[in-house]
Amino acid sequence: MTTVKIGVSKSYDVLIGSGLIDEVGRLMSRVTASRRAAVITDDIVGAIYAPRLLTSLSESGFDAFTFTIKNGEGSKNAANFTAALNRLAEKGLTRGDTIIALGGGVVGDLAGFTASAYLRGVRFVQVPTTLLAAVDSSVGGKTAINLDVGKNLAGSFHQPALVVCDMETFKTLPEQILRDGLSEVIKYGVIGNEKLFEHIAEKGGGFDREYVVSECVKMKDGIVSRDEFETGLRRILNFGHTVGHAVEKLSGFTVSHGSAVAIGMATVSRAAARTGICSESCLKQIISAIKSIGLPTDNPFKTAEIYKAVMSDKKISDFGITVVLPERIGKCVLKEMPLDELKVFLEAGV
Repeated sequence: MTTVKIGVSKSYDVLIGSGLIDEVGRLMSRVTASRRAAVITDDIVGAIYAPRLLTSLSESGFDAFTFTIKNGEGSKNAANFTAALNRLAEKGLTRGDTIIALGGGVVGDLAGFTASAYLRGVRFVQVPTTLLAAVDSSVGGKTAINLDVGKNLAGSFHQPALVVCDMETFKTLPEQILRDGLSEVIKYGVIGNEKLFEHIAEKGGGFDREYVVSECVKMKDGIVSRDEFETGLRRILNFGHTVGHAVEKLSGFTVSHGSAVAIGMATVSRAAARTGICSESCLKQIISAIKSIGLPTDNPFKTAEIYKAVMSDKKISDFGITVVLPERIGKCVLKEMPLDELKVFLEAGV
């Protein structure tokens, strides 16, 4: 088992290994004296892993109950947020108790936001069951739900008390969900880890699970420990995401997050190459890596559509927006871009 300590204002451990779902109760005993917990999960993940998790909790003396949502991005909404809060209140969960997120990024975001709001903040533990959640959304304390206007527009920073990543859960992932996670891994490689990028480019779906998750989590710690609330450096993690979120929204969330981010990375990389920020060789490496894991690189929407959707992005300011651009594999830069310049830039990439 690999342990990575996240050095934010209230530090916590990310535990990475195999068979850890059966150890969650014992591991949670390290971070809480209370023995009551609420498990928030979805109908697919819960059917597979909730019984094992609940057994683990029971064996360690926890009294736990579940709140289940429908699988999918559409469930990360205000109605489920309110329903979860009501469920916790009905069951009498107290400020000393714990909320456990069992699932992918949707569950983690919803559970974390619920934990941040219930009784003005209760402890929560992340048990990510997708590669994407393990390498990215379960670590760093970003929580959110979607609004009709756009993605992640209501949320908070609320760090987990513990993250438990069981590599065996990846075995039950559909291929598309695994590819979604690899999209985020490529992101980490481009922004700051050439060796990791080369590992995915070479191994594809046969990648070393524990190595990849550990490297990504270590990189995220190195970033969020210096910029917990995303006022500067942490924005580097948004590589591909501004355009990616626009693609998700325009598709009615029929394009998965990983596919949308892949399109976003390809779009801004093409624009970066055409404006002299990165070389054609760098662009080809990024496009090749994305295609090698079966993800799309062509943007299905027009520049005007992308631009309009980006206007509802939470990162827009009076000045404009900060765009993450590759200079080479392993190095990206942040560029502050006025909105009129952004439209021209997107045209070069779309």
